[in-house]
Amino acid sequence: MTFTQEDRDLLARKGISESLIEEQLSCFKQGFPFLKLNSPASIGNGILSIDEKEMDHYLKIWEEYLTKNPVIVKFVPASGAASRMFKNLFEFLDADYNTPSTDFEKKFFEQITHFAFYDDLNAACIKNEDKDIPTLLAEQKHKNVVSNLLSEKGLNYGALPKGMLKFHHYDDTDRTAMEEHLAEGALYARNSAGKVNVHFTVSKEHLPYFKQLVIEKQSAYEKKFDVKYSVSFSEQKPSTDTIAANMQNEPFRDNGKLVFRPGGHGALIENLNDIEADVIFIKNIDNVVPDKIKDTTVLYKKIIGGVLISLQQQIDKYIALLESGKYTIDDIREIITFVQQKLFIRNPETKTLEDSDLAVYLLKKLKRPIRVCGMVKNVGEPGGGPFLAYNQDGTYSLQILESSQIDLKNPESKTMFDSSTHFNPVDLVCAVKNRKGEKYNLPDFVDKNTGFISQKSKNGKDLKALELPGLWNGAMSDWNTVFVEVPIATFNPVKTVNDLLREQHQ
Repeated sequence: MTFTQEDRDLLARKGISESLIEEQLSCFKQGFPFLKLNSPASIGNGILSIDEKEMDHYLKIWEEYLTKNPVIVKFVPASGAASRMFKNLFEFLDADYNTPSTDFEKKFFEQITHFAFYDDLNAACIKNEDKDIPTLLAEQKHKNVVSNLLSEKGLNYGALPKGMLKFHHYDDTDRTAMEEHLAEGALYARNSAGKVNVHFTVSKEHLPYFKQLVIEKQSAYEKKFDVKYSVSFSEQKPSTDTIAANMQNEPFRDNGKLVFRPGGHGALIENLNDIEADVIFIKNIDNVVPDKIKDTTVLYKKIIGGVLISLQQQIDKYIALLESGKYTIDDIREIITFVQQKLFIRNPETKTLEDSDLAVYLLKKLKRPIRVCGMVKNVGEPGGGPFLAYNQDGTYSLQILESSQIDLKNPESKTMFDSSTHFNPVDLVCAVKNRKGEKYNLPDFVDKNTGFISQKSKNGKDLKALELPGLWNGAMSDWNTVFVEVPIATFNPVKTVNDLLREQHQ
């Protein structure tokens, strides 16, 4: 394509090369291939089920690791407004009726006093309507209440980030989702010096809200949990924005200007790459619970941490042995068994490789970042699942795949997808350094063939949007990956405002 000087200036400001634009446009033209599946991951076939004895073993490994005073970071993707949480209430505001009609609307108003933000909302109604919530509801002014919840004149929840919303009520306070992550971090991500590092990825317009909440609340949580927090933030980089295309797969322009869109959560691999840490826990902003039921979450975070350290120690030992050149054929067999049975990486050609080629192959597979991912039993939630999928080098390994990456028109793939037993709740712990303490460059391990194309519109014109490989999907495709079954009690996402009425959030 031909770039104008204005195009080049825009690319320079974003830090995007012309060749990258050409690469992205070719993705629109060619699309992304479906991934070839070997099988769904399940207990005994890629997913570990840990018994009580093993739990104690991994907890001990984790606690011993903490005595070395490692740098642990809790990484929380928290970009984006909470507007999708209130989709049903926005629809109610636009509806041609004034009293609750759908089951969702009825439940919201019937249980409105159970929300942690009720007192704030009531105060906003008194200020703006001169009436409290019970009076407004008695007068059938339900929309006035919703307007005070969502609009700028009231709590502005329709525009705030999820992390700033009050999720849980306590006897002496109400906590936002962000505060729950601070509390959770103190319970499993503190090192022996009592340091807790929490990092939030936020959008630029929301950053002031997060920073202000830290100023207001940090010292109280430090006192409560006897820790010292280091809270940091990052924004999605402009260089990870992707070009929008028209229906002819040419650059989409608005008034002559190139249009870019955020690259999706896969763009956060760049933010993750900037984190200086030995171990990184990753968990979404909306998956938190009150203190009274945090025990299970904390326990399994420590367990998957122990699994990670156990794997890392074994991998480092094997790398040192292979790099020394002082290994026997029995050593090679032992490492192959580890790669196949512990990391679930299979290579159909292993038997045909010479000893020296085997060592090169094994080193290539071992010298990678490691992630241990919690998996819950499938309960019909939308999202990614665990599979054994083929890689471009002919091997197959554990991957978290979205349904859009699987050819559901292929009967064999559809059967595997339908028989998948587990679900990815975004519960990861990662090791991103090699045995010498040097950081891996995480973008090197992204499978660029695993992006997504979706249809959107701008000013009434259709466009195609390109999402980068998802953070825990293709962006971590070439990591060493292990799945561990964790209880459903560790997974309590808040996708709609009424989810806050579930027992776990009360």
